[in-house]
Amino acid sequence: MSTLRRPAGIAVGSWVRFRGQVRGVVAVATKTVTLTDSGGDPQVVTVAELIADADFAVVDSPVRMPLPAASLLETFPDRVVEKALWWEGHILEVLHGLPPDAGEDAVPRLEYGPDRSLTARQRANAAELTSLGHKVSASTVAHRRRRYQAEGVLGLADHRPVRKQNEFGSIDERIVTAMRQAIAQGVDSSTRNGAFVLWKTGEILKESADGQGVELPSERTLYRLLAKLTSGTHTFGTASNRRSKAHGATAPFGELPAFAPGEVMQIDSTPLDVLVLLDNGVTGRVELTAMIDVATRTLTAAVLRPSTKAVDASVLLARTVTPELMRPGWVGALKMSRSVLPHRRLLDLDERLAHAAARPVIVPEMIVCDHGKAFISRNFQSSCRFLQIDVQPTHKAAGFEKGHIESTLGSVATLFAQFLPGYTGRSADHRGRHLEREPLWSLLELQEYLDEWVVAKWQNRRHDGLRDPSHPGRMFTPNEKYATLVEICGYVPVALTGDDYVELLPADWRVVNDYGIRIKNRAYDSPELGPMRRRHSGVQAKRGLWEVHRDPYDVSRIWVRDHRGGSSWVQATWKHLNRAPMPFGDLAWNHVSHQLPGATETEIADAVADLLTRAHAGPEEADRPAKPAKASKRDRRVAARTKAAGPSTPAPRPEPTEPTAAEASDEPADDAEAEETLAEVIPLGLFDPREDPWRRT
Repeated sequence: MSTLRRPAGIAVGSWVRFRGQVRGVVAVATKTVTLTDSGGDPQVVTVAELIADADFAVVDSPVRMPLPAASLLETFPDRVVEKALWWEGHILEVLHGLPPDAGEDAVPRLEYGPDRSLTARQRANAAELTSLGHKVSASTVAHRRRRYQAEGVLGLADHRPVRKQNEFGSIDERIVTAMRQAIAQGVDSSTRNGAFVLWKTGEILKESADGQGVELPSERTLYRLLAKLTSGTHTFGTASNRRSKAHGATAPFGELPAFAPGEVMQIDSTPLDVLVLLDNGVTGRVELTAMIDVATRTLTAAVLRPSTKAVDASVLLARTVTPELMRPGWVGALKMSRSVLPHRRLLDLDERLAHAAARPVIVPEMIVCDHGKAFISRNFQSSCRFLQIDVQPTHKAAGFEKGHIESTLGSVATLFAQFLPGYTGRSADHRGRHLEREPLWSLLELQEYLDEWVVAKWQNRRHDGLRDPSHPGRMFTPNEKYATLVEICGYVPVALTGDDYVELLPADWRVVNDYGIRIKNRAYDSPELGPMRRRHSGVQAKRGLWEVHRDPYDVSRIWVRDHRGGSSWVQATWKHLNRAPMPFGDLAWNHVSHQLPGATETEIADAVADLLTRAHAGPEEADRPAKPAKASKRDRRVAARTKAAGPSTPAPRPEPTEPTAAEASDEPADDAEAEETLAEVIPLGLFDPREDPWRRT
């Protein structure tokens, strides 16, 4: 048999129209509703009778209160919770006639029956509690009932044990405001201690109009206030972290979505916490410049240099779009053909991957960088435009906007650098003693180890940021993530020629004279410069000068763009290359130039060659015969950094020259002439862009 259901909106406190009168609902049971009556006594009617009345309508229903925060009850002491639950049982019986633990067949007691009004029930409950030893009035029960209907069980609890206190206690708000101002003024200043902040707070109060007459609390109280206000601000930490925290974004952190390899990449440089043997006994730290792909966390390239230059960023960009070739001594397991990467399918698209190591080749679409000089330089910007790459600088002092590369550089320190001899730690407090006595690696050797570590360790290490969306418990390696995404997004090969590499080098503008081109007291010449001598290049914006590209780590040669001959490149060699066969850069040249002011070009070239020779020989023993003075510490350091920065790729032999009379004759020259005659000098390995620029030997 079907039964009528009580319509929603009828509850204790509601007003309904019934039989031509507006009546209040004082009690609601399963099948009956108790209404007020003008005659005085409440009237009990069935739900079916109430709804069937032709004049029935819900005139006004109390607004439903939001759900109470019942979870906050866990913050109260146990005795308070027990008392609140005790009160809840009595209030429920007042409201519904039955206690919460009543059985299914239980019926309300006479004093809580459906024919009794809410007021009568409250009086009955107060009398019952008083008889049990709890002195309670009917008004107290009514107050508890209203609190329960508004706040649930939480309204019945005693809030005194968990009463919220003022954030800063009884400290004057003007003192809090002044201390906040003192902390804010120190954001861009040098780091000071708490005593200065307290002193500055007092000065601000003296200068402010409303701070006159404010009595400062005890010093201990002020230090407690200072600890609360400086929490998480790095006020007494490093200045860089403090500025980054203060000037960072105030809106919720966002992240550029990256769903394809190369869609978003990040680049940065940092000092590597390792001492490197730059030359015989000369040690120093180097900088690590790296680029990471956000979508796959692939470390596409990592370069070690004594100091990061714009050309290093461009070389890093070139290595990113170039396969990492297998090196002699690397195990076969590091080959791309034996990795999870789809080598066979990629090889059909890019033949450069035939002998590649297991490191993906990723073409950047966007590079996020900071405002370092190497990354905002014209050379790096033009290189990105050449490869159609969008460069997105972060906000200043906002390192979190390129957090992926920041975290990666930190991981290199913990996963790689700390295992090397000469590890210095992240600060002077973490540095050991006598690190220079350890067997240190050279820069070139350390670069080789870093390249192998990236392929062997980093690309095969499971990354927390590469989780399967369907199965969050599973993590991918960078190679696995790349293999997954390349199936969806495809592969775009970029082949760079020798001319492309020259384009990545920094540019100068010079005039071509009869003797060639002069750059920092060095003269470069080539027979192919003949048509350019004393001629206007046609570039009006540069007053007819010719565009020259050069490698700052190799002063042996330059490349000149032939603006009138189809924009091809002409290579010019330094005239005195045979005097200093070892390649050296601007650092060594400028160092000797300052020591020999006004010296001729030949003298400077001989001095640089002698500096490198003496530095390479090392200090002389005291018991040996007297020899030319050894190089100073400054000379050895300059030579070491220059040697470390020199290129290691082989170069073609110099063109043969006409033999001298002594060489053409079968008779040997006399001893004096033999001592003065220079032996044939073969320059060390130099980069030749006309050959395959990516061939490694």
